[in-house]
Amino acid sequence: MAEVNDWNAKIIDEFRSNEGRVAGPFEGAPVLLLSTTGAKSGQTRVNPMMYLVAGGTTYVFASKAGQPTNPDWYHNLVANPGVTVEVGAETFKATARVATGEERDRIYTQQAELYPGFAEYQGKTSRVIPVIALERAS
Repeated sequence: MAEVNDWNAKIIDEFRSNEGRVAGPFEGAPVLLLSTTGAKSGQTRVNPMMYLVAGGTTYVFASKAGQPTNPDWYHNLVANPGVTVEVGAETFKATARVATGEERDRIYTQQAELYPGFAEYQGKTSRVIPVIALERAS
């Protein structure tokens, strides 16, 4: 887990130093920082992740690279749906909502078409990878 945290910390620092641009495996990809509140700890957790904007809504994907369990940040936002989103140089508050049914399937399919790694992730796991809508607070 420490390796993942160190890797994330480097991406977060690079993101914040370069108005949302990062190199390495995320170079050129749409990346945001999602801040959640720990379900058990109550502490703020920040995770970099790819996103998709469709119909004016920002979506993120709890893929965890196709691992058999959902990522910790997913459990955090289900418990505490008030999140903070950093995209480029902009920061905004949002409410996280798990997309279901047709909406989930349509958005995940669109992301997998744009970034085939997401199709591979779904193929590696028996769980349905959650899609989360981040609805901007007014």
